[in-house]
Amino acid sequence: MKKPQKQRHSNMRLLVAATAILVCAILVSIAIRNSPEPKAESNVSMWLTSPDPANRLTEQAPIHWSNDNAKGSAANSNVLTVEVKPDIRYQTMEGFGAAVSGSSAYLMNHGMSPDQRDQLLNDLFTASGIQLSYIRHTIGASDYSVDERGQPSSYTYDDVASGKDYDLNHFSITKDQDVTDVLKQIVRRNSDLRIMGTPWTAPPWMKYGEQTYNGWYLDYNVPRVYSAYADYFVRYIQAYANEGIPIQAISIQNEPEFTTSKYPSMSMGAAEQANFIKQYLGPALSRNKLSTQIIAFDHNWDTGSDYARTVLGDEQARSYTHGTAFHCYKGEPTAMTDVHNAFPDKAVYMTECSGGQWSPDFGDNLSWDMSKLIIGAPRNWSQNVLFWNVALDPSGGPTNGGCTNCRGVVTIDPLSGAVTKNVEYYAIGHASKFVRPGAVRIDSTHYSGSIETVAYRNPDGTLVLIAANTGADERTFKVRQGSKVFTCKLPAKSAATFQWSSSAS
Repeated sequence: MKKPQKQRHSNMRLLVAATAILVCAILVSIAIRNSPEPKAESNVSMWLTSPDPANRLTEQAPIHWSNDNAKGSAANSNVLTVEVKPDIRYQTMEGFGAAVSGSSAYLMNHGMSPDQRDQLLNDLFTASGIQLSYIRHTIGASDYSVDERGQPSSYTYDDVASGKDYDLNHFSITKDQDVTDVLKQIVRRNSDLRIMGTPWTAPPWMKYGEQTYNGWYLDYNVPRVYSAYADYFVRYIQAYANEGIPIQAISIQNEPEFTTSKYPSMSMGAAEQANFIKQYLGPALSRNKLSTQIIAFDHNWDTGSDYARTVLGDEQARSYTHGTAFHCYKGEPTAMTDVHNAFPDKAVYMTECSGGQWSPDFGDNLSWDMSKLIIGAPRNWSQNVLFWNVALDPSGGPTNGGCTNCRGVVTIDPLSGAVTKNVEYYAIGHASKFVRPGAVRIDSTHYSGSIETVAYRNPDGTLVLIAANTGADERTFKVRQGSKVFTCKLPAKSAATFQWSSSAS
């Protein structure tokens, strides 16, 4: 039976509509597959810190890529060009952070309410803040160690009233209660966290003259003392692991070429350190199936090259030693490149530099921190950058005989729990918030004393450029990746972090 004309027309319209919908869907699918990244992802994000208090790691308006049409023109001859080359790769980064000293932990636990402490730890160690990812921890007391009343306290994990304790029967980390409590809270917040332990001294009964402050081993009992001290490190690593705090690395001695009567300290020559590593500590860690890395030296740039050459020049000691650590108080960061060039298979670390009242000018402090540490250390092969105390009080304490004008990454007022973010917070934040553990340093143009830079490729593929204008005048510069550029003005004594998708340019 023949269908009515009206019904045939209706069916035809439905067929045309369905076909049109199908064609549209196909075209949309093709367009989605072939479309560029969303515009927001193609932009360059920028964060700025300057002497102007309005800019404290403050996100700026997005910057747009453009074709480098003005390349070589006279109008741009005075504009510096920073070229970023992701295909030229250097070291892999392990993290950025600071030390959770006994004083820092005490202030967090006793000078803040639980809510204030939670807010600070989130701000320091999570993505909502600057997400620090590397912590240094003192094995026993340091120049920033206090008891439960906030009073100076010098101790080790095996203190005895008299005699020797070669079997470590008195070993205990009980006096680290504040530190272990804070570290456990941090570990819960940051799964990428690495922790490095460093002793300021061995137990006094192991040392010449049995003092906490100076000296080293008794000559007539050296082998037995060395063995006990190696076991002391093993017990420390195991005790912290039992608290849920993994120790990824240890250095043998804080500042082994310096001793003082003001706070716990101990001397250890390079030859002695090499001998201790190869004959005692390395085998002890291996025997106990501990993967904790051994790091040599842990002192200033100026003498680090000679010390490292002695330790790493010993074939047996080198086989157990993961790398060399440095402090910032004397010398230049180029010392780390000297060690890297001599031992390219060994890691280099920047493990201590304290903030302080060296200059009252925010911009001068920021420029020094960026030039020497945040930019200078990685450009000289360091795989981390650490400040000293993560937190101190307004007077730079509480101390255990330490520095009288040092400053923490943040300042905690123990009377109110209020937190002040210091210039060190913003300096380290320009790296820690954006450069993730596992990022690889890549090539970038560097203008010493002007626009100083360091660049990275993150594990997720994003690219990060950190730039500091360490000069006295505002500078305009271009950043080029491939055939694309963006232009930026950076005020004098300022720092900026730029981040973009690796495919955006």
